[in-house]
Amino acid sequence: MKITKVEALYLRLPEVKEQCDSGQDAVVVRVETDAGITGIGEVDSAPLAVKGIIEGPYSHQITAGLGSIILGEDPMETEKLWYKMYDANIYAGRRGLGIHAMSGIDMALWDIKGKALGMPVWKLLGGGFRNRVRCYASSLFGDTPEETGELARQFRDMGFNAVKFGWSPMGESEATDIALVREARRGLGADADLLIDAGLVWDAKTALQRAQAFAEHRIFWLEEPLRADDYEGYRKLSEGTSVRIAAGEEESNRLSYIELMDRGKIDVVQVDLTRCGGFTEAMKIASLAWDRGLVCANHGFTTYINVAAALHWLASIPNALICEFVAEQETNLREHLTLQRFRNRDGYLDIPQAPGLGVDLNPEAVARYRVA
Repeated sequence: MKITKVEALYLRLPEVKEQCDSGQDAVVVRVETDAGITGIGEVDSAPLAVKGIIEGPYSHQITAGLGSIILGEDPMETEKLWYKMYDANIYAGRRGLGIHAMSGIDMALWDIKGKALGMPVWKLLGGGFRNRVRCYASSLFGDTPEETGELARQFRDMGFNAVKFGWSPMGESEATDIALVREARRGLGADADLLIDAGLVWDAKTALQRAQAFAEHRIFWLEEPLRADDYEGYRKLSEGTSVRIAAGEEESNRLSYIELMDRGKIDVVQVDLTRCGGFTEAMKIASLAWDRGLVCANHGFTTYINVAAALHWLASIPNALICEFVAEQETNLREHLTLQRFRNRDGYLDIPQAPGLGVDLNPEAVARYRVA
């Protein structure tokens, strides 16, 4: 079996709001083979830049379009192809965009491998640690503390026993920050877990003050309160509070995660399969976390392709903690891009059992939302 075509599809809603919701557009990677098997993957990054990295032409030995590098190769050789793409794009791809683009291709290759062998990806990865994963409803904060509390009640009524709120208006003032968490806890009730994503808004001392204030409301974790590169700040924060500190969605490949784990001393390693280098690299990151006694969770605020990938990965590692799951149904792209959808059942998501990723593109949605 050989790879015959690699393409990146950019899909976008007609109206994209100026808010932190990366489910309003998507880059889907499609890899075709001469055996008639097509794999799909996803990249959550700068869409047209990723498309250029994947579909761009060969330039020279260490700067080349990733698709051109793997044409004619055997898609089953995922480890070899990961390093071939990495070596062929060292100038532009050692971190960030290049690794993001590789993630979507790697995901599609594992999808092909699973379909060819008639096995779900988690089984190919040697998984089977669990057949379902606890999930949390992931949402932006409401515009006010009171609105946040009402959202919390709605998610509780939907059957979630863990809920995360994030980003604006967190960071506007101490009073607002504390009120948001207080009302979220009030709406959620005493028995469910409350997760807070600060959205990169504070310095280390402010974050420590907030962690101490939020502890009264028994938060499950405090996510990304600092700038992504402030590893020293993360160390001070992690060592100064009993609240779990979670981070990682801005990292790409295991080397940057080592910085976050060893210098930042975080507690929860968040890995986005659409950014970190795909399954091939995510398994290595989880092993590094395990060696350090750390737990892992996925990051994902995009489509069900990302959700499926996360579930396969979380089923394949011993140190999985919980799964992020976007509970808001407003974003049409998320709800219509794939033929399959995932739904919370009593606070859990079932691990896919179909071959490959277990999700297929909806051709009507692709035709409707594709812009490039």
